[in-house]
This record gives sequence, structure tokens and C-alpha cells, in this order.
Amino acid sequence: MRETTVGIGAGAENFTGTGDSTDMVLNIGPQHPATHGVLRLRLVLDGERIVSAEPVIGYMHRGAEKLFEARDYRQIIMLANRHDWLSAFSNELGVVLGVERMLGMEVPERAVWIRTLLAELNRVLNHLMFLGSYPLELGGITPIFHAFTGREDLQHVLEEASGGRMHYMFNRVGGLKEDLPAGWLGRVRSAVAVVRSQLPVFEELVLGNEIFRARTAGVGILTRAQAEAYGVSGPIARASGLDLDLRRDEPYLAYGSEELRRVLTVVTREEGDCLARFECLLEQTVNALDLADACLDKLATLAPGPVNLRLPKVLKAPEGSTYAWTENPLGVNGYYLVSRGDKTPWRLKLRSASFNNIQALTELLPGALVADMVAILGSMFFVVGDIDK
Repeated sequence: MRETTVGIGAGAENFTGTGDSTDMVLNIGPQHPATHGVLRLRLVLDGERIVSAEPVIGYMHRGAEKLFEARDYRQIIMLANRHDWLSAFSNELGVVLGVERMLGMEVPERAVWIRTLLAELNRVLNHLMFLGSYPLELGGITPIFHAFTGREDLQHVLEEASGGRMHYMFNRVGGLKEDLPAGWLGRVRSAVAVVRSQLPVFEELVLGNEIFRARTAGVGILTRAQAEAYGVSGPIARASGLDLDLRRDEPYLAYGSEELRRVLTVVTREEGDCLARFECLLEQTVNALDLADACLDKLATLAPGPVNLRLPKVLKAPEGSTYAWTENPLGVNGYYLVSRGDKTPWRLKLRSASFNNIQALTELLPGALVADMVAILGSMFFVVGDIDK
């Protein structure tokens, strides 16, 4: 039996062999242009065909769940928005919703609608990154320039409101940090219109490209049964026919309102391949812009009012536990919060979307060609910090 090991990434190649088998173990990563960040894939190959695949994670692990337990309920918001740095606002949201539920707080209506608006703008920012970077991984550089042009327009308005470009820190237990700047809603509406006008580029330039379709159609098929078995969620699961969206199925914030129920569309596909995942992402971006416009319409009709509640100097959650989950851009994000009546959580367990989604690679990669590995990996739309926590 012969095993050949090839290390690609942070070091020289090394070959070891015993016996007479031709199977080869190929390490992609943990630092290599073919991977997102520091994810390592251990592939066993038979020629150009992948026999088995093992995602090796943990290179970015910093123990976020234990850090939560050493911070009070105001401070943990800072930790929450960092594990998925493309979904910072949505991450904050899950934590504050959990704490507010334990405290029995009812947040002012204006804050609820602003949170919903910002969550959808954050969703668009997240999706634009992948809409631009995925074609780049397959050799097309132009789409990422269009994606970042749209991202900048939205980043400007989010930075104006919160002061942050990536880590917004705009949520607070009981509402938001402060009210919106004067004239901000009009500037958001303009930014949303600009981004909407740019999306047809991805229809024509990417989905209309025969090379892109050849690299993605029928490649990396994830069945609905596999998605359910691995706890896959978000646009990846919906591309496999798993019709699940917490915004519709277990509404939070303003998603249960009549105004948003009419607008919210859960985009699904049945094919479960790389192309279907990209199509779901693009259509979901369009719907997020529609939801943002609906939130802007509602906010224009609301009278001025508070956006937060007055809190005690020392904030303690009553003894008990709760689980708050949200439909983050990449999938279901959940926080299991346990309190023993102190000002810090006794236990906080994080359920991140990317951690569950990436496990499906053990099913997707075997049988595929090495050349298709990058196409499959990129279509999983994950953030390594969200995997490693």
C-alpha cells in the first residue's frame, strides 16, 4: 500500500511513499489561493478524481464562546459581531434578541423597523461579496469590481449611521445606540436604487457566461436529504429544495408584519448544484433590496420616537435559559444563552451557519475532479471565522 502526501500552501511540497498503491493524499491549505482563508482540505485522490475529503478546521479558533462568559451583557455584543465579519449586524442581533427575551423587554417600534432595515442592508453587503468573489475564483475578475462598487454605496450609509464599516456595534440591549442622522433614509433609498441597477450585470456577465455555466451546472450536487442531515441552512440549503427561512417560518423583528409578509420571497431551487446556489444568492439579494425599500416606506410613516430603553447601570439577566436564532445571510445563526442571575452569561453556545454548512463538503467532494474542487468550495459561501468561532 502506498500513500503519497502533497502539501500545498504554507511550505514546500513533500512526498512520502510506502507500498505500491497510487492513492495520493493532497492537502489544500491551510493557506492557499484555492481556499477561503485558513481552511484546510485533506483530499485522497485516485488520479484526478477525489476519493474522500476531510475539512480540517480550527486554525482561527479563539474560543469566542468562552470569551462571552467573561464579558457582561453589554460587552458581548462586540464579540458577537466578529465571528462572521460579513454579517456583523445580524450577529449582534441574535445576542440582543436573546438577552431582551430573558429580560422580558419590548423594544420601541421605531427600533424594530430600523433593525430590520439594517439587517437587510447587511444581507445585501454579504451577498455582494460572494456574488463578486465566486466568479473571481473561477477566473472572471470583472464581477468583483461591480460588486465592490455596490458595496461601497451601502457601506457609506451604514458607516454614517453606526460609525463602523465592518463591526457596527449599533445594537444595544433594549434597542439601538442612537437615532438615525437627519436625511439618512433618503440617502439609503438612493444607495438601494444604485445597487439594484447594478444587479443585472451579474445576470448578463456571470449567469449569461457559457464558461461559468459549464463550470457550475451539474457540479457539486447537494441533495435535500443531505442538506437536512448535515443541518445546512441559508441559500445553500434552499438551492437544494429545502424551503426554510426563519424570517417567514418563525418571524422576528418586523418580518411578521403585513408590510413585509407581502414582500418577503423565499428563493428556492431543486438542482442543488453550484449554479443553483449562485442563482439563489442573486435572487435573494434582489428580495433583500425589496425588503429594505418596504422598511424605508414604513419608517417614513412612523412618528419620531425613542429607539432604545433606559437600562440599569448593572444589567443582570434573570436565572434561566433561552435560544435566539435568526436568518443570517449565510444561514441559521443561533445563540443558546444560560443565565444564573449574574451580569455575565453563565454559558453561551453559538450555532454558526458556516460551521454546519461546511460539513457537507465530505459528501460533495468525493467523486468530483480536482479541477471542480474550487468551484464546489466557493459555492458554499462560508466565512472561516464563522466556522472556527
